[in-house]
Amino acid sequence: MDNKDSEAEIHPLKPEDVKVQENHEHLVERRIAIKPASRLSRLSRWRTAAFFVSLFLCLIIVFAFSFIIPCPERPVSERTWFQTYDNAVAYQFLAIEDVNGDKVQDIIFAFKASNSSSSFNRSCLDEGLPAPCAFVAAVSGTNGRTLWERPTAEELEWLQCGLEQLGGPEAAGCLLLGKPVSLTALDLHTGEVQWRQSSDFGANYTVLTPVSVIPDVDSDGVQDLIIFIATGDQIKTFIHSGKTGKQIGSAGSLKVDGEARYVRLKLDSSSYFLFYTESSVYAYSLKDLYTAATGMETKLPSLEQDPQWEKNIDPTTHLLSLPSSGDIRYLATIPGQSRENILVLSSEMASLISSHNLQALWTLNVSRVVREPLLGYYKPDVLGIVLESEIGPNRKKVMIVESRSGAVQWDLMLNSRAESPGPASLSTADHRSTFLIWGEYQGPGNETRSRAPLQKLYLFHPSYTNVLLELRNSTDQIVAFDATLFERSRHACYVLLRGPGHSQQPGAVSLMKRKLKEDVWESRVLWLSQIPTDSEQYVRERLYRMRFHSRG
Repeated sequence: MDNKDSEAEIHPLKPEDVKVQENHEHLVERRIAIKPASRLSRLSRWRTAAFFVSLFLCLIIVFAFSFIIPCPERPVSERTWFQTYDNAVAYQFLAIEDVNGDKVQDIIFAFKASNSSSSFNRSCLDEGLPAPCAFVAAVSGTNGRTLWERPTAEELEWLQCGLEQLGGPEAAGCLLLGKPVSLTALDLHTGEVQWRQSSDFGANYTVLTPVSVIPDVDSDGVQDLIIFIATGDQIKTFIHSGKTGKQIGSAGSLKVDGEARYVRLKLDSSSYFLFYTESSVYAYSLKDLYTAATGMETKLPSLEQDPQWEKNIDPTTHLLSLPSSGDIRYLATIPGQSRENILVLSSEMASLISSHNLQALWTLNVSRVVREPLLGYYKPDVLGIVLESEIGPNRKKVMIVESRSGAVQWDLMLNSRAESPGPASLSTADHRSTFLIWGEYQGPGNETRSRAPLQKLYLFHPSYTNVLLELRNSTDQIVAFDATLFERSRHACYVLLRGPGHSQQPGAVSLMKRKLKEDVWESRVLWLSQIPTDSEQYVRERLYRMRFHSRG
């Protein structure tokens, strides 16, 4: 080893050997560097290829959905349509529901005739009924096409639609009471009978409407129904299965002091039914009514009683003392901040009663209210109450009252017929409401009323407190009227059912839907009290551009 080392020191490498060694070292380093570089290059090419393949697939999918696979057609809603029925009379029922599932509201109504419309060749004899008989029909909101039509009873006493779980847990339907006395559940979408049950309500009875849906008390997986029948000074309570229509238990009986109506008040975890006559209010919890009808106690959480309310109800007579004066005309429930409150409309005043302590939140002098109140929004997101009161022969006053304070926000005097339709309201995108009112406006200095008032439809929006738009002038008898958004947040329309009523001689019955904006564009602008600040055309254009909004 020593000899080799010394030899290496004595004979160092020549320059040629040094170059060969350096070239060899560089070659080795280059091979080491080329191997990772080639791997990265191949990986980069694969990534590029994957990117272009993905892009190509995306373009194929977009092309297929855009040009090859057809998109579902959106139903085109006609601005106005009419349906006419000859030799018929109309019932005062009008329901608006989505019958055919196209996300456009449809119309359900009832008429009496010997045969159905021309689109459905059905007669009373098909159901074993004498002619004429009562028909229930569903009409498309888009174009007025009849969706279904069915003869239901010799005479129709009452109809209510939009009831969930009627006949099954996923079903929705209409419940009708016909004569001879029978309860019939119709499928909302097809008109087919889900169930029919004969009932014995006694003689000279009156149905207290609407029918109320209650929790499932017979444990069949479907919510049930409670029906109140008034006969003299007695109110009979019937509980029926929502699945089969069969009566649950026997009829309970409540004692009242005259002709009664009722409202349902929903508290935190309990429900109370308030039956009212001209002089008294009676309160029954749902638990009380269930026990009276079935003779059994229930432990369902949804049938609990409110301890505070039970302290204010007489345990023997069930009388509830409310701070109001005068004869009671109407009771209504008004949404509050945490629970519903009670609006008492008497012959002398209106009072809003707190459901927490039964004390008056406010009172307002209002005499002879002619119909149940309507809710709407005069101020953004502040609930208002529309009241119509009689102030003289063929003369009424319309008021919008703030629900929080009872302050009158707006009022209007109109000539009005006794049979004039009630008002309607539609929510707008500015968190207020458009109000539709029937009557005849007479400006200052034009007070002569030698003839019967005309039936004119007016539009009012709080953005113009001094403006009424006269939309239409109807000379026909109006049996029913309503306004709604036929599509969510768009297509505001109103519906008119006109013709002879069910107690009159048969004639031509017509059903009409009209888009509200069409009438706004062609309307007549009426200035109420203030000097006009904008042109009539500007007012029309602004209200025409107004957007409607679905609440809830």
